Amino acid sequence: MNKQKIQSFSSSSRWKTWTFLAIAIVLATGCYYYDKEALLYPNSTVDCSKITATYTVVKSILTNKCNTAGCHNAASAAGSVVLETYDQVKAMAGRIRQRAIVDKTMPPGTPLTTSEIAVLTCWINSGTPNN
Repeated sequence: MNKQKIQSFSSSSRWKTWTFLAIAIVLATGCYYYDKEALLYPNSTVDCSKITATYTVVKSILTNKCNTAGCHNAASAAGSVVLETYDQVKAMAGRIRQRAIVDKTMPPGTPLTTSEIAVLTCWINSGTPNN
């Protein structure tokens, strides 16, 4: 009889241990954005008071990095996105922020510099003015 109680206690204890470990793993892996500083602290790393973030500067960045052949010019329209006019760029500001600033998946090949990211960030944060 005592042996049966010990086995019952032992399997109950193992069940609790495995349940605890499973919950701990789920909680530990649920903290996914720890490496996405822009998601955790939006706008915290850029001092926009020291940056000239006009559409003229943004357009220069886009012309050199995004509106190239095979990418986001009218002839290619990669992903059905054209970034040649102010209205086109303004309409895609959220996607530009996500892909170029947060995810850093655009542009492929030649990444944006820190100063280019700062200009785009400040321009988008200021409401995408046409200046």
